[in-house]
Amino acid sequence: MAQRRAKNRVTIIEIAAAAGVSKSTVSLVLKGSEAVHPETRDRVNAAIRDLGYVYNRGAANLRQARSNIVGMIINDLTNPFFAELAVGIERSFQSAGYVPFIANTAENPVRQAEVIKLMREQGVAGLIISPARGTPPDALDGLQAAGVPVVLAMRRLPGARISSVVPDNRLGARLAVERLVELGHRRIAFLGGYADSVVRGERLDGFRAALAAAGLDPDRALNIATAPTRDGGVSALESALSHREPPTAALCFNDIVAFGVCLALRRRGMQPGGDFGVIGFDDVQEAVHADPPLTTIAVDSMGLGERAAQTVLKMIEAGRNIVEEHVGAVHLVIRESCGGNARPRMEKRA
Repeated sequence: MAQRRAKNRVTIIEIAAAAGVSKSTVSLVLKGSEAVHPETRDRVNAAIRDLGYVYNRGAANLRQARSNIVGMIINDLTNPFFAELAVGIERSFQSAGYVPFIANTAENPVRQAEVIKLMREQGVAGLIISPARGTPPDALDGLQAAGVPVVLAMRRLPGARISSVVPDNRLGARLAVERLVELGHRRIAFLGGYADSVVRGERLDGFRAALAAAGLDPDRALNIATAPTRDGGVSALESALSHREPPTAALCFNDIVAFGVCLALRRRGMQPGGDFGVIGFDDVQEAVHADPPLTTIAVDSMGLGERAAQTVLKMIEAGRNIVEEHVGAVHLVIRESCGGNARPRMEKRA
Protein backbone atom coordinates (compact mmCIF):
# COMPACT_ATOMS: atom_id res chain seq x y z
CA MET A 1 0.00 0.00 0.00
CA ALA A 2 2.83 2.39 0.95
CA GLN A 3 4.52 1.68 -2.40
CA ARG A 4 1.27 2.51 -4.30
CA ARG A 5 0.93 5.81 -2.45
CA ALA A 6 4.50 6.75 -3.26
CA LYS A 7 3.85 6.34 -6.97
CA ASN A 8 0.31 7.74 -7.13
CA ARG A 9 -0.81 11.04 -5.69
CA VAL A 10 -3.49 10.66 -3.02
CA THR A 11 -6.80 12.28 -3.96
CA ILE A 12 -9.47 14.04 -1.92
CA ILE A 13 -11.87 11.26 -2.91
CA GLU A 14 -9.61 8.67 -1.20
CA ILE A 15 -9.40 10.82 1.94
CA ALA A 16 -13.19 11.19 2.01
CA ALA A 17 -13.62 7.41 1.70
CA ALA A 18 -11.10 6.72 4.48
CA ALA A 19 -12.71 9.26 6.83
CA GLY A 20 -16.28 8.33 5.93
CA VAL A 21 -17.22 11.87 4.88
CA SER A 22 -18.06 13.72 1.69
CA LYS A 23 -15.51 15.25 -0.68
CA SER A 24 -16.81 18.75 0.13
CA THR A 25 -16.20 18.13 3.86
CA VAL A 26 -12.58 17.24 3.12
CA SER A 27 -12.23 20.44 1.09
CA LEU A 28 -13.60 22.50 3.99
CA VAL A 29 -11.10 20.92 6.39
CA LEU A 30 -8.22 21.62 4.00
CA LYS A 31 -9.28 25.26 3.78
CA GLY A 32 -9.46 25.55 7.58
CA SER A 33 -13.21 26.16 7.69
CA GLU A 34 -14.84 26.46 11.12
CA ALA A 35 -18.05 24.97 9.71
CA VAL A 36 -16.83 21.38 10.24
CA HIS A 37 -17.53 19.65 13.59
CA PRO A 38 -14.29 19.18 15.60
CA GLU A 39 -14.71 15.40 15.80
CA THR A 40 -15.21 15.17 12.03
CA ARG A 41 -12.23 17.46 11.46
CA ASP A 42 -10.04 15.22 13.60
CA ARG A 43 -11.15 12.15 11.64
CA VAL A 44 -10.36 13.82 8.30
CA ASN A 45 -6.96 15.03 9.54
CA ALA A 46 -6.13 11.52 10.73
CA ALA A 47 -6.95 10.13 7.26
CA ILE A 48 -4.78 12.84 5.68
CA ARG A 49 -1.82 11.84 7.87
CA ASP A 50 -2.31 8.11 7.32
CA LEU A 51 -2.50 8.47 3.54
CA GLY A 52 0.38 10.93 3.32
CA TYR A 53 -1.63 13.59 1.52
CA VAL A 54 0.04 17.00 0.93
CA TYR A 55 -2.28 19.93 0.21
CA ASN A 56 -0.93 22.03 -2.70
CA ARG A 57 -2.22 25.42 -1.55
CA GLY A 58 -0.39 27.28 -4.31
CA ALA A 59 -2.19 25.28 -7.00
CA ALA A 60 -5.52 25.78 -5.24
CA ASN A 61 -5.00 29.53 -5.06
CA LEU A 62 -4.06 29.61 -8.74
CA ARG A 63 -7.24 27.75 -9.67
CA GLN A 64 -9.31 30.21 -7.69
CA ALA A 65 -7.49 33.26 -9.12
CA ARG A 66 -8.81 33.02 -12.66
CA SER A 67 -10.71 30.50 -14.73
CA ASN A 68 -10.18 30.17 -18.48
CA ILE A 69 -13.77 28.98 -19.00
CA VAL A 70 -16.39 31.36 -20.40
CA GLY A 71 -20.07 30.68 -20.96
CA MET A 72 -22.35 31.34 -23.93
CA ILE A 73 -26.06 30.97 -23.19
CA ILE A 74 -28.10 31.25 -26.38
CA ASN A 75 -31.89 31.44 -26.57
CA ASP A 76 -32.39 29.50 -29.83
CA LEU A 77 -29.56 27.71 -31.62
CA THR A 78 -32.01 26.25 -34.15
CA ASN A 79 -32.28 29.76 -35.62
CA PRO A 80 -29.30 30.27 -37.98
CA PHE A 81 -29.01 33.91 -36.93
CA PHE A 82 -28.16 32.92 -33.35
CA ALA A 83 -25.89 30.12 -34.57
CA GLU A 84 -23.90 32.75 -36.49
CA LEU A 85 -23.79 34.89 -33.34
CA ALA A 86 -22.36 31.94 -31.39
CA VAL A 87 -19.65 31.41 -34.01
CA GLY A 88 -18.50 35.02 -33.63
CA ILE A 89 -18.40 34.73 -29.84
CA GLU A 90 -16.55 31.42 -29.90
CA ARG A 91 -13.96 32.68 -32.38
CA SER A 92 -13.03 35.66 -30.18
CA PHE A 93 -12.85 33.66 -26.96
CA GLN A 94 -10.69 30.94 -28.48
CA SER A 95 -8.25 33.44 -29.97
CA ALA A 96 -7.88 34.96 -26.48
CA GLY A 97 -7.07 31.56 -24.96
CA TYR A 98 -10.43 30.92 -23.29
CA VAL A 99 -12.50 27.75 -23.48
CA PRO A 100 -16.13 28.56 -24.39
CA PHE A 101 -19.00 26.44 -23.05
CA ILE A 102 -22.26 26.84 -24.98
CA ALA A 103 -25.83 26.06 -23.94
CA ASN A 104 -29.17 26.38 -25.74
CA THR A 105 -32.12 27.44 -23.56
CA ALA A 106 -34.79 27.01 -26.28
CA GLU A 107 -36.48 30.22 -25.06
CA ASN A 108 -37.08 28.67 -21.62
CA PRO A 109 -36.26 30.97 -18.64
CA VAL A 110 -36.30 28.00 -16.23
CA ARG A 111 -33.74 26.15 -18.31
CA GLN A 112 -31.74 29.39 -18.54
CA ALA A 113 -31.64 29.70 -14.73
CA GLU A 114 -30.43 26.09 -14.45
CA VAL A 115 -27.68 26.67 -17.00
CA ILE A 116 -26.52 29.86 -15.26
CA LYS A 117 -26.33 27.95 -11.97
CA LEU A 118 -24.30 25.14 -13.56
CA MET A 119 -21.90 27.57 -15.22
CA ARG A 120 -21.38 29.45 -11.96
CA GLU A 121 -20.55 26.15 -10.28
CA GLN A 122 -17.94 25.59 -12.98
CA GLY A 123 -16.37 28.93 -12.07
CA VAL A 124 -16.82 30.64 -15.44
CA ALA A 125 -14.76 33.79 -15.88
CA GLY A 126 -17.58 35.53 -17.74
CA LEU A 127 -20.91 35.01 -19.50
CA ILE A 128 -22.60 36.16 -22.69
CA ILE A 129 -26.36 35.67 -22.58
CA SER A 130 -28.99 36.08 -25.25
CA PRO A 131 -31.93 36.13 -22.83
CA ALA A 132 -34.77 33.66 -23.20
CA ARG A 133 -38.21 35.07 -23.87
CA GLY A 134 -39.86 36.03 -20.58
CA THR A 135 -36.64 36.50 -18.62
CA PRO A 136 -37.48 38.73 -15.60
CA PRO A 137 -35.36 41.90 -15.16
CA ASP A 138 -33.82 40.63 -11.89
CA ALA A 139 -32.87 37.20 -13.28
CA LEU A 140 -29.18 38.11 -13.53
CA ASP A 141 -28.84 40.04 -10.25
CA GLY A 142 -27.05 37.10 -8.62
CA LEU A 143 -24.39 37.07 -11.33
CA GLN A 144 -23.72 40.76 -10.93
CA ALA A 145 -23.62 40.53 -7.13
CA ALA A 146 -21.03 37.76 -7.45
CA GLY A 147 -18.93 39.94 -9.75
CA VAL A 148 -19.27 37.66 -12.79
CA PRO A 149 -18.78 39.71 -16.00
CA VAL A 150 -22.02 39.55 -18.02
CA VAL A 151 -22.97 40.88 -21.45
CA LEU A 152 -26.38 40.62 -23.10
CA ALA A 153 -26.28 39.81 -26.81
CA MET A 154 -28.98 40.74 -29.35
CA ARG A 155 -31.63 41.35 -26.69
CA ARG A 156 -31.85 44.01 -24.03
CA LEU A 157 -33.33 43.17 -20.64
CA PRO A 158 -35.53 46.16 -19.68
CA GLY A 159 -34.75 47.46 -16.21
CA ALA A 160 -31.42 45.63 -15.89
CA ARG A 161 -28.15 47.57 -15.67
CA ILE A 162 -26.09 45.15 -17.74
CA SER A 163 -23.86 45.73 -20.76
CA SER A 164 -25.50 44.87 -24.07
CA VAL A 165 -24.56 44.40 -27.70
CA VAL A 166 -27.59 44.76 -29.97
CA PRO A 167 -28.44 45.70 -33.58
CA ASP A 168 -30.24 48.95 -34.43
CA ASN A 169 -33.68 47.36 -34.74
CA ARG A 170 -35.61 50.62 -35.08
CA LEU A 171 -33.42 51.93 -37.90
CA GLY A 172 -33.61 48.61 -39.74
CA ALA A 173 -37.40 48.61 -39.68
CA ARG A 174 -37.49 52.22 -40.90
CA LEU A 175 -35.22 51.39 -43.85
CA ALA A 176 -37.47 48.49 -44.84
CA VAL A 177 -40.67 50.54 -44.72
CA GLU A 178 -39.08 53.41 -46.62
CA ARG A 179 -38.16 50.98 -49.41
CA LEU A 180 -41.69 49.59 -49.63
CA VAL A 181 -43.22 53.07 -49.65
CA GLU A 182 -40.76 54.06 -52.37
CA LEU A 183 -42.07 51.13 -54.43
CA GLY A 184 -45.62 52.46 -54.10
CA HIS A 185 -47.00 50.33 -51.28
CA ARG A 186 -49.49 51.99 -48.93
CA ARG A 187 -50.94 48.99 -47.08
CA ILE A 188 -47.95 47.44 -45.35
CA ALA A 189 -48.18 44.81 -42.61
CA PHE A 190 -45.79 43.82 -39.83
CA LEU A 191 -45.82 40.02 -39.62
CA GLY A 192 -44.50 37.54 -37.06
CA GLY A 193 -42.65 37.51 -33.75
CA TYR A 194 -44.03 37.07 -30.24
CA ALA A 195 -46.08 40.04 -29.03
CA ASP A 196 -44.07 40.29 -25.77
CA SER A 197 -40.66 40.20 -27.48
CA VAL A 198 -38.40 43.17 -26.70
CA VAL A 199 -36.80 42.92 -30.14
CA ARG A 200 -40.21 42.84 -31.83
CA GLY A 201 -41.22 45.92 -29.87
CA GLU A 202 -38.17 47.82 -31.12
CA ARG A 203 -38.71 46.76 -34.74
CA LEU A 204 -42.41 47.58 -34.52
CA ASP A 205 -41.54 51.05 -33.16
CA GLY A 206 -39.35 51.69 -36.21
CA PHE A 207 -42.05 50.32 -38.53
CA ARG A 208 -44.71 52.61 -37.09
CA ALA A 209 -42.40 55.66 -37.09
CA ALA A 210 -41.59 55.15 -40.78
CA LEU A 211 -45.28 54.82 -41.69
CA ALA A 212 -46.07 58.06 -39.85
CA ALA A 213 -43.17 59.83 -41.57
CA ALA A 214 -44.60 58.73 -44.94
CA GLY A 215 -48.01 60.16 -44.07
CA LEU A 216 -49.58 56.74 -43.47
CA ASP A 217 -51.65 55.94 -40.38
CA PRO A 218 -49.66 53.42 -38.29
CA ASP A 219 -52.79 52.51 -36.31
CA ARG A 220 -54.43 51.15 -39.47
CA ALA A 221 -51.47 48.96 -40.40
CA LEU A 222 -51.87 45.25 -39.81
CA ASN A 223 -49.74 43.96 -36.95
CA ILE A 224 -49.92 40.17 -36.61
CA ALA A 225 -47.89 38.43 -33.90
CA THR A 226 -46.97 34.77 -34.32
CA ALA A 227 -44.11 32.44 -33.44
CA PRO A 228 -40.90 33.63 -35.18
CA THR A 229 -40.82 30.54 -37.40
CA ARG A 230 -41.69 29.46 -40.94
CA ASP A 231 -45.03 28.14 -39.70
CA GLY A 232 -45.59 31.48 -37.97
CA GLY A 233 -44.95 33.24 -41.27
CA VAL A 234 -47.44 31.03 -43.08
CA SER A 235 -50.20 31.68 -40.54
CA ALA A 236 -49.44 35.42 -40.38
CA LEU A 237 -49.74 35.77 -44.16
CA GLU A 238 -53.00 33.83 -44.23
CA SER A 239 -54.43 36.10 -41.53
CA ALA A 240 -53.25 39.22 -43.32
CA LEU A 241 -54.77 38.27 -46.68
CA SER A 242 -58.11 37.44 -45.06
CA HIS A 243 -58.41 41.02 -43.80
CA ARG A 244 -61.05 43.22 -45.45
CA GLU A 245 -58.25 45.56 -46.59
CA PRO A 246 -55.39 43.14 -47.20
CA PRO A 247 -51.84 44.49 -47.38
CA THR A 248 -49.78 44.52 -50.55
CA ALA A 249 -46.45 44.13 -48.75
CA ALA A 250 -45.01 43.15 -45.38
CA LEU A 251 -42.02 43.68 -43.16
CA CYS A 252 -41.40 40.37 -41.41
CA PHE A 253 -40.03 40.07 -37.88
CA ASN A 254 -37.09 38.02 -39.15
CA ASP A 255 -35.91 36.12 -42.21
CA ILE A 256 -37.35 32.82 -40.98
CA VAL A 257 -40.84 34.35 -40.82
CA ALA A 258 -40.25 35.85 -44.28
CA PHE A 259 -39.43 32.42 -45.70
CA GLY A 260 -42.79 31.20 -44.38
CA VAL A 261 -44.58 34.22 -45.86
CA CYS A 262 -43.03 33.53 -49.28
CA LEU A 263 -44.04 29.87 -49.03
CA ALA A 264 -47.64 30.80 -48.22
CA LEU A 265 -47.75 33.23 -51.15
CA ARG A 266 -46.55 30.59 -53.60
CA ARG A 267 -49.15 28.13 -52.30
CA ARG A 268 -51.78 30.73 -53.24
CA GLY A 269 -50.30 31.12 -56.69
CA MET A 270 -48.86 34.55 -55.81
CA GLN A 271 -45.30 35.57 -56.55
CA PRO A 272 -43.22 37.19 -53.78
CA GLY A 273 -41.83 40.38 -55.25
CA GLY A 274 -44.41 40.38 -58.02
CA ASP A 275 -47.83 40.12 -56.41
CA PHE A 276 -46.72 40.94 -52.88
CA GLY A 277 -43.62 42.66 -51.46
CA VAL A 278 -41.68 40.85 -48.71
CA ILE A 279 -38.78 42.12 -46.61
CA GLY A 280 -37.11 40.09 -43.86
CA PHE A 281 -34.75 41.03 -41.05
CA ASP A 282 -31.30 39.63 -40.05
CA ASP A 283 -29.86 38.53 -43.44
CA VAL A 284 -29.10 34.92 -42.53
CA GLN A 285 -26.97 33.01 -45.01
CA GLU A 286 -30.02 31.28 -46.51
CA ALA A 287 -31.56 34.64 -47.55
CA VAL A 288 -29.46 35.06 -50.69
CA HIS A 289 -30.33 31.50 -51.83
CA ALA A 290 -34.07 31.71 -51.13
CA ASP A 291 -36.68 31.58 -53.91
CA PRO A 292 -36.84 34.43 -54.68
CA PRO A 293 -33.71 35.85 -53.03
CA LEU A 294 -34.86 37.72 -49.95
CA THR A 295 -34.68 41.47 -49.50
CA THR A 296 -33.75 41.94 -45.86
CA ILE A 297 -32.14 44.08 -43.20
CA ALA A 298 -28.56 42.91 -42.75
CA VAL A 299 -27.30 42.46 -39.18
CA ASP A 300 -23.66 41.49 -38.67
CA SER A 301 -24.40 38.70 -36.20
CA MET A 302 -20.84 37.36 -36.18
CA GLY A 303 -19.42 40.85 -35.71
CA LEU A 304 -21.80 41.55 -32.84
CA GLY A 305 -20.81 38.22 -31.29
CA GLU A 306 -17.16 39.22 -31.50
CA ARG A 307 -17.95 42.60 -29.94
CA ALA A 308 -19.82 40.90 -27.06
CA ALA A 309 -16.85 38.60 -26.42
CA GLN A 310 -14.41 41.53 -26.47
CA THR A 311 -16.57 43.36 -23.91
CA VAL A 312 -16.53 40.35 -21.57
CA LEU A 313 -12.76 39.99 -21.99
CA LYS A 314 -12.33 43.68 -21.11
CA MET A 315 -14.36 43.16 -17.92
CA ILE A 316 -12.34 40.07 -16.97
CA GLU A 317 -9.13 42.06 -17.38
CA ALA A 318 -10.55 44.97 -15.35
CA GLY A 319 -11.82 42.63 -12.64
CA ARG A 320 -15.25 44.25 -12.54
CA ASN A 321 -18.52 44.64 -14.43
CA ILE A 322 -18.77 47.59 -16.81
CA VAL A 323 -22.16 48.86 -17.99
CA GLU A 324 -22.06 49.96 -21.62
CA GLU A 325 -24.24 49.54 -24.68
CA HIS A 326 -23.12 48.93 -28.24
CA VAL A 327 -25.71 49.37 -31.01
CA GLY A 328 -24.54 47.69 -34.21
CA ALA A 329 -25.10 49.16 -37.66
CA VAL A 330 -27.67 47.65 -40.01
CA HIS A 331 -28.36 48.16 -43.72
CA LEU A 332 -30.92 47.22 -46.33
CA VAL A 333 -29.94 44.49 -48.80
CA ILE A 334 -32.17 44.72 -51.86
CA ARG A 335 -32.90 41.46 -53.65
CA GLU A 336 -35.97 40.21 -55.51
CA SER A 337 -38.62 39.51 -52.86
CA CYS A 338 -39.72 43.13 -52.42
CA GLY A 339 -40.24 43.73 -56.15
CA GLY A 340 -39.46 46.91 -58.01
CA ASN A 341 -36.01 47.55 -59.35
CA ALA A 342 -34.29 44.76 -57.47
CA ARG A 343 -30.52 45.09 -57.47
CA PRO A 344 -28.92 42.02 -55.89
CA ARG A 345 -25.75 42.90 -53.98
CA MET A 346 -22.82 40.87 -52.83
CA GLU A 347 -23.08 40.17 -49.11
CA LYS A 348 -20.37 41.53 -46.85
CA ARG A 349 -19.52 38.50 -44.77
CA ALA A 350 -16.39 37.41 -43.00
